[in-house]
Amino acid sequence: MRAVVAHEYGTPEVLRVTETAVPQPGPRQILVRIRAAGLNPMDLRNLDGSVREMVPLSFPYTPGADFAGTVIDIGSDVTSFAPGDEIFGAGLPRGAAALADLLSTPASLTTGAMAEYAVFEADTPALAVRPPGLAADRAATLPIAGLTALALLRAGEFRTGHTALVVGAAGGVGCAVVPLLAAAGVRVVATAIAADQDLLRGLGAAEVIDYRAVGTAAETRRLFPDGVDAVLNLALTGPALREIGAVVATGGRLLDIVYGGPDPADSVRSDVRAHTVYGTAGPGDLDLLAEQAVAGILPDTVARRYPLADAPRAYADLAGAHIRGKLVVTVPGDDAPGR
Repeated sequence: MRAVVAHEYGTPEVLRVTETAVPQPGPRQILVRIRAAGLNPMDLRNLDGSVREMVPLSFPYTPGADFAGTVIDIGSDVTSFAPGDEIFGAGLPRGAAALADLLSTPASLTTGAMAEYAVFEADTPALAVRPPGLAADRAATLPIAGLTALALLRAGEFRTGHTALVVGAAGGVGCAVVPLLAAAGVRVVATAIAADQDLLRGLGAAEVIDYRAVGTAAETRRLFPDGVDAVLNLALTGPALREIGAVVATGGRLLDIVYGGPDPADSVRSDVRAHTVYGTAGPGDLDLLAEQAVAGILPDTVARRYPLADAPRAYADLAGAHIRGKLVVTVPGDDAPGR
């Protein structure tokens, strides 16, 4: 089979598309023919070694967490899926058991979705059946970003009439959380460059702040002199996060998803509740995301599609270009596993 492979830590330049053996499912595992795989910034952090203490890689390494595909074979003791099932979900590298426990319980692990075939653990809420009406490439954008967006909504305890500032709103998580907040009746203020303003207004943002043209904190205070009910930080660290945290109203929340950054509680006043939020798959969460996508509540925000042969270029674009929404690698081919 063809797979994207790295033999060492590094930038996307270390990735190659090569021929390798098809992985085989063990007990309570399934073999999936990948139809599409979504890219995540987490893939780059795994690859460059910046999180190797939490996610130690074994080489050769195939990246890719989010996927949609067809179950081809099952190991012993698998009852949740059968060959022929169309599924989607997410798995983390097998060396990342500690981090994978944050994604789901039981942990969802994989041989890597950027390949024609991949093995996943079967008994995890981070996998679900893909419903009719949800295309594979669309489904492959939902798991990590969508689960993080759901976690943010739940942590914020939002109600109709609340106000929320979403910082870094044009990325994958932002393009999921903005429409979910808007659907919940929250007035959303999003930060983005000028070129992304129409996109975010279309997703439901009431206001979009061009952070290159004006100061985000100052403009937020102009719009909401008493502060906003919540800041959802999808991008900032350090002093910039402290400045943004100052616009949260008394009793409000600072919700942070920037993994590896400082404790967000150190960036705000004592009267603001602050913590880091992780996207966690609970029973039915992926089904809920699929329903919302089919219903149009979660719009299609795929920015670009690449064939598997161009997956290294896709990762280079993710690392070096301005990306709005999600990037997806599609994997056409037959269903006869080869070597």
